Amino acid sequence: MAIQWFPGHMTSAKKKAAETMARIDVVIEVLDARVPEAGSNPMIRELRLHRQRPCLKVLNKTDLADPVATQAWLDFYNQQEGVQAVALSCKKAGDAAKIPNLCLPLAPNRGTTLKPLRVMIMGIPNVGKSTLMNTLLKRRAVAVGDEPAITKNQQSFNLNDHVILIDTPGLMWPKIEHERDGLMLAASHSIGRNAIIDEEVAAFLGDLLLERYPELLAARYKFPLDDMDGYALIEAIAKLRGLRIRGKEYDLEKAAMTLLQDYRTGALGRISLETPSTRAAMLQQQPD
Repeated sequence: MAIQWFPGHMTSAKKKAAETMARIDVVIEVLDARVPEAGSNPMIRELRLHRQRPCLKVLNKTDLADPVATQAWLDFYNQQEGVQAVALSCKKAGDAAKIPNLCLPLAPNRGTTLKPLRVMIMGIPNVGKSTLMNTLLKRRAVAVGDEPAITKNQQSFNLNDHVILIDTPGLMWPKIEHERDGLMLAASHSIGRNAIIDEEVAAFLGDLLLERYPELLAARYKFPLDDMDGYALIEAIAKLRGLRIRGKEYDLEKAAMTLLQDYRTGALGRISLETPSTRAAMLQQQPD
């Protein structure tokens, strides 16, 4: 299933971001630590490289991600020119408070009262940009919700007298090149449900978890996983939870949502859907 999701407001959001990029010093790209590269918008990289802007990559939701995979991603990003990466939880005030100081070395001539550091917070939908903004400002300045594309317009705030923050709408790109990326993003709730079929996304997630995290599935659901694929896992969850449609056949849609929610909320444990090595292997398998 090829997933594409590019709501109309994102076209104007991209245009506005390109205009603002000329007036900022550092890009903060917020990423979901479970799917950092799948969720790294190539348009953001294109815009910041065109203006030669450095980037702080914030791997958010690190409390939900596999710590070994997260460290591998930090090593991967910190080798890139003009990039610094940090892993944290944007919900935690202590974590978020580190971010302005991490930005200052990326723009050493800014960060004073006369020349405030101008930072633009970017990323795809539902990765925690607005949560980061609110945590930094210590107030509910922008709307937050567990649904993609809550923020629709760009907003600017003074963090203090030497740092200016610009919040941007979640920005997808018009064509997701790799089908696997679309499925990982859908599983992680960065794509609106109107663009996906929950059962297919859950089956993909189930296959991946059976391969890489079978012990977490066994601990959560407590049934044998032998010779099981993603669809069989969904059916087994329906049987386990007694999920039926009007008392008759099993409700596979509800079971699919159960699996997706258990992953999204961390009920299954700390899971990453990609690592630098699995991504390299995926790219090698793509046809020319």
